[in-house]
Amino acid sequence: MARSKSSKRWLKEHFDDEFVRRSQVEGYRSRAVYKLKEMDDKDRLIKPGMTIIDLGAAPGGWSQYAAEVLKGNGRVIALDLLLIEPEIEGVEFIQGDFREDEVLSQLMDVINSDSADLVFSDMAPNMSGVKTVDNARAMYLAELTLELSKETLKPGGAMLVKLFQGEGFEEYLRSLRQVFTKVTMRKPKASRSRSKEIYALATGFKVV
Repeated sequence: MARSKSSKRWLKEHFDDEFVRRSQVEGYRSRAVYKLKEMDDKDRLIKPGMTIIDLGAAPGGWSQYAAEVLKGNGRVIALDLLLIEPEIEGVEFIQGDFREDEVLSQLMDVINSDSADLVFSDMAPNMSGVKTVDNARAMYLAELTLELSKETLKPGGAMLVKLFQGEGFEEYLRSLRQVFTKVTMRKPKASRSRSKEIYALATGFKVV
């Protein structure tokens, strides 16, 4: 079956991408790892001894990088509907939808009495091409990330979440500022320039 012009263009862009080439050479699971790496270099997000929750973790690049930084001193707990294969050394994986009580209970059991220091999410919805629908889906994922962070973060903890600028964006930032002492926006170089994605780094969690 012949590829469409748009799919050919995407494939060319993908394989010409410096971050795709770097991930292949350096053994990372996706180009997205360089977004987290840049933000970590700038903000020192990941520190030894941390407990980190990675939402929507597949294919596992962010968890892989976090485990690499921790070097066995700390925990990375990854959740996704999709199976992460092969397994990542130093990463505890839970397969399922964290919106479901059973999966959330499983996460709480894994954490046990250990609250999280950092929750991050690079989740994005499956895009339909309908702007209002896609934006609503993206905001829903961001809201879920915030709600889970409220459940699991220890006082002073941090959350890093992917957002898409559009309807509900400013309102969401206001909700972050109600429960975190500082909210900073980040647009790493590995984010494609045409993408409207941006990352909100919320630090200093206030118990609510």
